[in-house]
Amino acid sequence: MSSPSSDELIFFVNGKKVTEKSADPEVDLLFYLRRVLHLTGTKYGCGGGGCGACTVMVSRYDPKNKNIRHYPVTACLVPICSLHGAAVTTAEGVGTIKTRIHPVQERLAKCHGTQCGFCSPGMVMSIYTLLRNHPDPTPDQITEALGGNLCRCTGYRPIVESGKTFSMGSTVCEMKGSGKCCMDQEEKSFANTHEKMCTKLYNKDEFQPLDPSQEPIFPPELIRMAEDPHKKRLTFQGERTTWITPVTFNDLLELKANYPKAPLVMGNTTVGRDIKFKNVFHPVFVSPLGLPELYFVDSIDNGVTIGAGYSLAQLRDALHFIVSEQPNVKTQTYRALLKHLKTLAGAQIRNMATLGGHVVSRHNYSDLNPILAAGDAVINLVSKEGERQIPLDGHFLERSPEASLKSEEIVLSVYIPYSTQWHFMSGQRMPQRQNAFASINAGMSVKFEDGTDTIKDLKIFYGSVGPTVISANETCKRLIGRQWDDQMLSDACHLVLDEIHIPPDAEGGMVEYKRTLLISLLFKFYLRVRRGLHKMDPQKFPDIPEKFVSALENFPMETPQGVQLFQCVDPHQPPQDPIGHPIMHQSAIKHTTGEAVYVDDMPPISQELFLAVVTSTRAHAKIISIDVSEALALPGVVDVITADDVPGDNNYHGEVLYARNEVICVGQIICSVTADTNAHAKNAAKKVKIAYEDIEPKIITIEQALEHKSFLSTEKKIEQGNVEQAFKYVDQIIEGEVHVEGQEHFYMETQSILAIPKEEDKEMVIHVGTQHPSNVQEFVAAALNVPRNRVACRMKRTGGAFGGKVTKPSLLGAVSAVAAHKTGRPIRFVLERGDDMLITAGRHPLLGKYKIGFMNNGVIKAADLELYVNGGCTPDESEMVIEFVVLKSENAYYIPNFRCRGRACKTNLPSNTAFRGFGFPQISMVVETYITAVASQCNLLPEEVKEINMYKKISKTAYKDTFNPEPLRRCWKECLEKSFFYARKRDAEEFNKNNYWKKRGLAVVPMKFTIGIPKTYYNQAAALVHIYTDGSVLLTHGGCEIGQGIYTKMAQVASRELNIPMSYIHLLETSTITVPNATFTAASMGADIFGRAVQNACQILMERLQPVIRKNPKGTWEDWIATAYKESINLSTTGYFKGYQTYMDWEKEEGNPYPYFVYGASCSEVEVDCLTGAHKLLRTDIFMDAAFSINPALDIGQIEGAFTQGMGFYTSEELKYSPEGVLYSRSPDDYKIPTVTQIPEEFYVTLVRSRNPIAIYSSKGLGEAGMFMGSSVLFAIRDAVTAARRERGLAKSFTLNSPATAELIRMACGDQFTDMIPRDDPSTFTPWSIHVS
Repeated sequence: MSSPSSDELIFFVNGKKVTEKSADPEVDLLFYLRRVLHLTGTKYGCGGGGCGACTVMVSRYDPKNKNIRHYPVTACLVPICSLHGAAVTTAEGVGTIKTRIHPVQERLAKCHGTQCGFCSPGMVMSIYTLLRNHPDPTPDQITEALGGNLCRCTGYRPIVESGKTFSMGSTVCEMKGSGKCCMDQEEKSFANTHEKMCTKLYNKDEFQPLDPSQEPIFPPELIRMAEDPHKKRLTFQGERTTWITPVTFNDLLELKANYPKAPLVMGNTTVGRDIKFKNVFHPVFVSPLGLPELYFVDSIDNGVTIGAGYSLAQLRDALHFIVSEQPNVKTQTYRALLKHLKTLAGAQIRNMATLGGHVVSRHNYSDLNPILAAGDAVINLVSKEGERQIPLDGHFLERSPEASLKSEEIVLSVYIPYSTQWHFMSGQRMPQRQNAFASINAGMSVKFEDGTDTIKDLKIFYGSVGPTVISANETCKRLIGRQWDDQMLSDACHLVLDEIHIPPDAEGGMVEYKRTLLISLLFKFYLRVRRGLHKMDPQKFPDIPEKFVSALENFPMETPQGVQLFQCVDPHQPPQDPIGHPIMHQSAIKHTTGEAVYVDDMPPISQELFLAVVTSTRAHAKIISIDVSEALALPGVVDVITADDVPGDNNYHGEVLYARNEVICVGQIICSVTADTNAHAKNAAKKVKIAYEDIEPKIITIEQALEHKSFLSTEKKIEQGNVEQAFKYVDQIIEGEVHVEGQEHFYMETQSILAIPKEEDKEMVIHVGTQHPSNVQEFVAAALNVPRNRVACRMKRTGGAFGGKVTKPSLLGAVSAVAAHKTGRPIRFVLERGDDMLITAGRHPLLGKYKIGFMNNGVIKAADLELYVNGGCTPDESEMVIEFVVLKSENAYYIPNFRCRGRACKTNLPSNTAFRGFGFPQISMVVETYITAVASQCNLLPEEVKEINMYKKISKTAYKDTFNPEPLRRCWKECLEKSFFYARKRDAEEFNKNNYWKKRGLAVVPMKFTIGIPKTYYNQAAALVHIYTDGSVLLTHGGCEIGQGIYTKMAQVASRELNIPMSYIHLLETSTITVPNATFTAASMGADIFGRAVQNACQILMERLQPVIRKNPKGTWEDWIATAYKESINLSTTGYFKGYQTYMDWEKEEGNPYPYFVYGASCSEVEVDCLTGAHKLLRTDIFMDAAFSINPALDIGQIEGAFTQGMGFYTSEELKYSPEGVLYSRSPDDYKIPTVTQIPEEFYVTLVRSRNPIAIYSSKGLGEAGMFMGSSVLFAIRDAVTAARRERGLAKSFTLNSPATAELIRMACGDQFTDMIPRDDPSTFTPWSIHVS
């Protein structure tokens, strides 16, 4: 193809005109904003439109309707060439601290809706765009608008709350069923307590009002461009590709005839993702965006025709209008489509993807195509040769050549007929949540002979059960003429299972679950039709049983609400003293404006290079050769770095930088490529060729490790009493096994490093997002073979960490530093989401084996536990994790004869590492499982057995550490009382009696959690405080700001100790230059230990100032400082905290490993759909022993965020590995962290007051404790499943492993459908995925 010259691309960003003379079709808006326009508020989170971090608003003028459309998009999928004539607004354009901030930004910050802040600009843009279209949104619109935005820190509740402040409706709920206000209810329940409890975390009176008239106007120049009658075809020529935008419809048809293989790009949600993730290449793109012939709705007598250019959001609006205008009998297909459009992707993707693109892509997981096919839709095609119609049916969806588009044809529109009188239509999908691909979906339709229940026509389509959407054509044919009765249903189920064969090794796995869903969804359709027939003629057609009615309804998407209770500040406390007040995160406003700077937001440095890594594709193999010749020949490539280029230690403390001779896991770094752009580095990395020779054994699972005796650590053990003897004198003994799978950190900011080599003395500066700068410094120094004083590690903030940035940044920092050293140039290394998930691993999977001896009254006399974690291929933190697992293995229960043994297994997986809770969420799952199993055997409630065996008086742990469980008892008692547990339990039992296919369950879990580390030197901390002569204070310390608000708490501490306003205090960054040898910010002890160090420094300074203050007691702070300077008083000092005195003697099996305990209890209630395994979290109450909270807003934020992360860990976050050790789950598409629609409908958090004299201001570390509270959801699910099993006459004892996914839930609710499916002999096939615990 000859290269035509490029046209000018014109669009506006934040009101400023952008004219790009050399627009490249391969450049997306995210890159352009960040790298060309240097607007770094828009963040990279996943690159595939799945997380919402890069959300911006696009505005376009429609010359046909003379209106302006504002809609949200994910910038990572928007090619800049598609923006000609559009206006883009980013977080910086909404408001900035330099001029004024917008009410959306202010309220998100002041409602405490930011923690790490990385997702905040995307949240702002989603709410802002909603407000541009709906200045007075409903709470449901706010929740829906946020459905495409992920947050890993906050638990979403405060984000939704900030949005609800724009809603005119009341933000105070009425308690379900009681008609009373939840606030009254809570206040009443606290009437007996001595301390007044507060509920106001922010002051609404501070909020500036929203004035829609003050929003920026749409650029008039773009209106003139859109209305220009002399518009011409646009061509943009890039480095490798060409983009053509036709100006007329005939021009489009001409282009399609000339370039038949060129994709038509509208929303780019399919083409863009294929290019990014499947290495698809297209030399030419044709974009018919804005051509009026593709945007229309045309109603005729028998149905509606909708233009292929309509986005799915516009399609939804059009269908809503049609449904409101037409009688119900005619709109069944439209209503089925609307139900799916509510949950299909998130708002951003729905506003980008088009009807034509969705239909013609024919994704096997398509939510709309099965419904359109069942509804007899027709596709209208057009080409230069003319128009034709093809039915959107099974032949088309199964990609039959004769039913497909010709290469020169385009989709003009889709015709969707009205439904008729004796016609029933339904669409169904699992999961029912927003922003998730369907595990399985279906479109079903039946037409009856008029006035009868005799089948005249039947259509059944399924998605996600094969390579395409599949039609159950033969089944439907065989059922024509049958009556719609139970016998027909039974035959239909068998026919469907015979016709639709899902092989046992099918891609995606979940085979038996999908087989069950095939017929479960068919059953739901059967019930829906039976009910519909009854409504039409109640005399002729009997209704379905009342107990079955709830099976017809999906769970509604409710807007979450709740109350947060905390201690009020003592009225006698000086007003200037900020301790105990719910103070906003000190960077919150900058988070919401996008002006908070993260590593990759730092401006480009002269001569900087980009790094891309080449990782192993084998789990255990010898490296035969590395061929880099093709990579080095590519444009922009500077060098390839291998193990031979490491000047120092390439294997430091067992952690390997670059693989040499052998790879020991899939994802191990073999070499890296440096190039002038990120795109060049990535392309070159793909061209490096590695030859392998497999080595046996290849150990992936814990079972395989046990078989090969492959371990990373020696056994750790604690024991009390005489376990063997005790087993002889109990009424019953049970034995069991629990599998707890791993978890991905999914911090929003991927691992990011900027390594800058200095010209003198082999110095290296590393800017990195880390929890442990000293460790990064140590690894870099070892790799470069220089003393540590030559390496400066600097850390301002990071976008979430959760343990994943304790050790991993050290390895990656060293990899970057070696590249910087070899090339002599700065290196920018930002892991893509898929690589981050692959390389850095996460929480340790755990296998727990238990043997429990107990009496018939529920008293447990003996417990013997064997615990194994999957550590991966190198030591990392695995030994410490198994120590913590063993030490925390009692949770809240006293068992007189108790033994726990644990060991870390060595496998050929990437090394697992620290993760919030550090082993406790895994081991406590085992403990609560065996407690629940004991309850089942004794016919008691689990809560009764917990109460019976809980620590009750001052006691010693199994490792002989004395403690007082009184706060544990208080949390437990208050949780049971104030959650109205027993009353709600009775209500749930009543609900379960009346509903066969939906069940409710409740569970309460107690917690005895530890903070800190069993080695004193890990608990030490230092700080450095400077007072300048104007009275301002610069404070630095060793703690890292990872979203938990440690900088804010440290400013509060300094404010109290120096008796000055927080506004006088500035925190610059955490650096190895200012505070050396700092320990990691982890184990919930950051504010504890660094607070003590800051306090110490401030007290030293105040002591120095005392003579000056005594001479002039009425002077101001500024007076005292000026005088002190003149009197040569040193206004700078370090503060130091030696650390909590902790130790553990493993030989004696005793010690004082932790400074104190954090206690808590959590009650959750769920509703489970027994036919699909879906669940809805109705309510959660958390009571957390906070002692005295330094900042209740931050502490409650930590509890809610940890709970939500824990809920994800125990229910939805499933890591899938191939039997060969390849991680499949590498994006938000296939790894599901909780979204805004999954948090509790009602969420109550109470900080329970106690005393903790060992810690600063009697506070407690609360960063991790909430994580285990999420298990109350899993055990509530178990309670619901138990109710279902009891009703079906199934065995009462069963194990629900973690995560309790919809698959596990559905298969545990055994019924006639699970009995009906074919089962495969596991020895006859290799499954697609395996569990590694």
